[in-house]
Amino acid sequence: MTERVARRAPLGRDFGKLWTAAAFSNLADGLGRTAVPLVATTLTHDPLAISAIGAVAFVPWLVFGLPAGIIVDRFDRRIVMALANTLRGAVAVWLATLGVAGELSLWALIVGTLVFGLGETLFDNATNAVVPGVVRREQLDRANGWLQAAQVTIDNFIATPIAGVLFALSLAVPLWAGAAGFIVPIVLALLLPVSAARALRTPAAVDPDAPDVTVGVMAEPVATPEAASATTTREALRYLWHHRYLRAMVVFTSVIGSALSLAQAVIILFFLQTQQIPYAAVGFVTAGIGVGALAGSLIAPRLVNRFGRGRVMVWSVVVGAVMTAATGAAPEAMSAVALFALAAGAVSVWNVPWGALRQQIVPGEIFGRVLGVIRTLTWGLFPIATLIGGWIGRFDLRLPFYLAGAIMLVAVLVSLPLLIGGTRRAGAEFAADS
Repeated sequence: MTERVARRAPLGRDFGKLWTAAAFSNLADGLGRTAVPLVATTLTHDPLAISAIGAVAFVPWLVFGLPAGIIVDRFDRRIVMALANTLRGAVAVWLATLGVAGELSLWALIVGTLVFGLGETLFDNATNAVVPGVVRREQLDRANGWLQAAQVTIDNFIATPIAGVLFALSLAVPLWAGAAGFIVPIVLALLLPVSAARALRTPAAVDPDAPDVTVGVMAEPVATPEAASATTTREALRYLWHHRYLRAMVVFTSVIGSALSLAQAVIILFFLQTQQIPYAAVGFVTAGIGVGALAGSLIAPRLVNRFGRGRVMVWSVVVGAVMTAATGAAPEAMSAVALFALAAGAVSVWNVPWGALRQQIVPGEIFGRVLGVIRTLTWGLFPIATLIGGWIGRFDLRLPFYLAGAIMLVAVLVSLPLLIGGTRRAGAEFAADS
């Protein structure tokens, strides 16, 4: 009973600050994420060229993921979050200025997206690392669900539709609005408590050679802002390599994420050309897709609480695979939106337990670097998959969706023992005992 009450307890004011900072950051991010590919479609109709912009967005995780993890673990995470959004805001101002001057080009969009991605690696890494410092361990799934719900709601229902309408007026306007949106999260990040500044003590020493480490943060974390972690990136890599479960999950996640990147590489052109929607309606199409993503974020914690992380992750991938393939076969825009909304909802359901289990089993003092390694290995493959998706889209804009669904379905069937039994044995199930 006590554990159930704790899970339902409010997440607290400190989490409220973090959530609000993430929400405003998502607002600014969503405006830019919609505006940039729309601007690109006015410069070229080549699926490969447009997919290159999407690919560049993932490159920072390949080249900067590990340094970002080091920065997050060794410096005040609140300041890291503020500086990251300052960088992203500056990039948005630069692109908007070029738009007003009529000098925007594909190369400017690529460079801007690349630099913007550098800031994103820092902000997202720091945000994930801060969560265990502002909520209790048994609240991790719920906290991650709320953060993802904010991202989905704001990106799809607020930022994206607004960006589509503003883009119809002037291509620079959504970029200016995005730059202004980063001001609030900069301030709120600096107002987070001391427990968000540094890694948290774990209840016992961690042996990085142990094959299945089950140590998580304490139910009542103790902040240690005065001491920076002495653990190197090499030791974080060694920890991940010797953790059989996490190592296998990184491989699985890389395959699933790459398959999704393959499909999403052509998503804008798919709706503009194959489904023949107008530019101004792009934001409303993605808002419809966001209904599924939002629902997935909200129901994921309850699904995990009832069925466990392993089973939820399995079925989320299965549903995502089927709905992604079905999207490619959709005869018109409305059915395509509905099907992709279900796929997006499945992805949202997956993200909640995947994020929470990492926060539960990875020691707080090396979390930033371990997360940096994981995202470098997984997201680092996304640019390649995105470019391949754009190249395939040159032949048929529906084909990437078919291939993505097939790859995801085969991967989850092969990985059933890992997702069910492996999650339980690794102590990564919901509220597993340390």
